[in-house]
Amino acid sequence: MPTRGPERPSEREARPSGAPGDAFRRRLGEILALDPGAPAVEFGSHWNTWGDVSTTVDAVARTFDALSLEPGELVGVLLRNRPASIGMLLGVLRAGGCVVVLNPQLGSQRVSDEVTDLGLRLIIGEPTDLEHSLTIEQRSKWSSLAFAELGSAGELTVGSEHPPAHVRPDTAIRLLTSGTTGPPKRVDLTFETFVRVLEGAKHYETQRPTDVRLREGVVIVNSPFVHLGGLFRVLQSVMDGRRISLLERFTVDEWVDRVRRHRPKTASLVPTALRMVLDADLDPADLASLKSVISGTAPLSPETAEAFTEKYGVAVLTNYAATEFGGGVAGWNLADHQRYWSSKRGSVGRAHPGCALRVVDETSGAVLEPGQVGLLEVRADQLADHGWVRTTDLARLDEDGFLWIVGRADQTILRGGLKVQPDTVRSALERHPAVRAASVVGIDDDRLGQVPVAIVEPTGAATVDKADLLAFASQFLARYEIPVDVVFVEKMPRTESAKVDLRAVRALASASIAQTPEAAPPARAKR
Repeated sequence: MPTRGPERPSEREARPSGAPGDAFRRRLGEILALDPGAPAVEFGSHWNTWGDVSTTVDAVARTFDALSLEPGELVGVLLRNRPASIGMLLGVLRAGGCVVVLNPQLGSQRVSDEVTDLGLRLIIGEPTDLEHSLTIEQRSKWSSLAFAELGSAGELTVGSEHPPAHVRPDTAIRLLTSGTTGPPKRVDLTFETFVRVLEGAKHYETQRPTDVRLREGVVIVNSPFVHLGGLFRVLQSVMDGRRISLLERFTVDEWVDRVRRHRPKTASLVPTALRMVLDADLDPADLASLKSVISGTAPLSPETAEAFTEKYGVAVLTNYAATEFGGGVAGWNLADHQRYWSSKRGSVGRAHPGCALRVVDETSGAVLEPGQVGLLEVRADQLADHGWVRTTDLARLDEDGFLWIVGRADQTILRGGLKVQPDTVRSALERHPAVRAASVVGIDDDRLGQVPVAIVEPTGAATVDKADLLAFASQFLARYEIPVDVVFVEKMPRTESAKVDLRAVRALASASIAQTPEAAPPARAKR
């Protein structure tokens, strides 16, 4: 983080106290001002102070003032699990802008395509991310779009014509969904939504303090900031005044080291990470401080949860969340786990306070009786219209309100808790000039849940090497989206209506994956 510079009051502090999001911003300002010299974010072996975080927050405010940005203007933020990103995120929220989350790992073409459609006024990021995510040639397409490099004291690079856009001033974050209620799309999450979701998260806590102070204990954050889980953990920790121990990416050794040193009572692990910890054969004493582990983002078998509890003496509290709802809407707490787990094993828990669940018939929409399987619908008070939202998850509810997720109605591939859209991968493969058609399906995997496998029909007599094709596609895909295998066929199997026959495609992919263990994703093509 940059060295703390001279402070000056921001013009944004003069907004009326009743403005949307003002309570959120006021509490954030109070937390940051409590003790600037106290440790706030651990990264590697170094602690960044609350003053370091404030330095970045203040730099963002100065940039807003220099550009005369108004409340509700869209600001793209290139986020990674690094302390600088926390300061950038909080800075835009405090200045009154809407954070549009951008993932620097998606590659320059994907980021450029997104920026073209989003109507941003400003993009903030670390210098290397700005350089790699948006080339000079790509930046030249926009003239009213400014680029602020963190660490360069608000230094801006301006490019050619691109009209700015606004959202409602109470909108906090515009985030790309991962497909729970349909194809990925940008959704707006308001300050009110986040405040209510943060209140609902107290469902997991035995003590629920609300006063403004820096608290004891450290929260280990290892979920990616570009997904709701990582963003939520950061905002929850900061607004509670808790220190954060930040992992750029999850590894068992680093995570266990943080648990040993900081001795948290609870931690968060996606199912893939939980399985890695289970397989690591750790000394249970290493996790002795933990009373519970919260797990979500993907299905977790009750057998795995029970094996973890038996091995380490730590309850696994699964939950159910989606970006569209701003966070969790159902889950276990420790009291419910102790009372009900043996009779409700496999459930993802009960509705959080302020949320309601129901299961409906996929065709008629009629509400189904307890125990019947259908599409899950959610009504969450944190959403502005408080209406029922239909997901693509197949589920059942019992008489006590416990929820089971039994499958998905769409084709989304859940790879280690990260959601892969087959059409995104297919489109990237079909950009190759030697590919006529491609189809992508998810195949079951013991470690990751599912992995993507591609079936490819080359163009005419063209030949294409698998490694070269995957390297080409990596220009447009995140690493977790890259198929673990490619099967080349003379003709893509199709139905009588000329649609790709997914049943035949899946059979081909299953046969291939049975013979080929998953390999590490290929290196990205040089651009």
